[in-house]
Amino acid sequence: MTHKLSDIILLTVCGVLSRQEAWEGIVDFGEMRRGFLNHYGDSSAGIPSADTVARVVGLLNPKEFQSAFIDWMKGCHELTKGEVVAVDGKTMRGSYNKAKGHQTIHMVNVFATANGVCLVQSKVNEKTNEITEIPKLLEMLDITGFLITIDAKGCQRKIAQKIVDKSADYLFAVKGNQGSLEQAFNDYYLPSMLSKFDADSYLNQNKSMVD
Repeated sequence: MTHKLSDIILLTVCGVLSRQEAWEGIVDFGEMRRGFLNHYGDSSAGIPSADTVARVVGLLNPKEFQSAFIDWMKGCHELTKGEVVAVDGKTMRGSYNKAKGHQTIHMVNVFATANGVCLVQSKVNEKTNEITEIPKLLEMLDITGFLITIDAKGCQRKIAQKIVDKSADYLFAVKGNQGSLEQAFNDYYLPSMLSKFDADSYLNQNKSMVD
């Protein structure tokens, strides 16, 4: 049988998004959702075997595929002007498997909060690699006019400069990794300032994301 590369990629992406973790599971997904796949592609030749899917995907250049996937996301998603874009590192639960020799997987995500879409993400070997990976991820996106939020680990001059160079604003958390900066905030912002708060009320809202 002859299968188109685009159809194999469509099958694989949809299967993974449906939480299939094995090639056989991706093929089973294709068999169950063949009508859906035919709507966006052509499965008239049937669903390829697990070995075929694995072999074809294994031949893809990961970096080129990542770039193409990001371009696809840009084409089907439009950021809301002034939107908050959150950069966050997450350790994937259940990714560590000593028996199979799998190390814990740590990902850096760039997330459009208002639209609820992950714009781009990257796997890093160690959490400290977030610092060097974040500028690379931001370089892939047009973030002009947006507010980029990052936790204390990303509070670095090079990251701030990258955001400014991309004509965006930033909001960083400050902790002990930037000792002098943290001390400067502690010296200036005192609890007594809240007693002079010139307003009726204030609101602190937190939004958590499930991995």
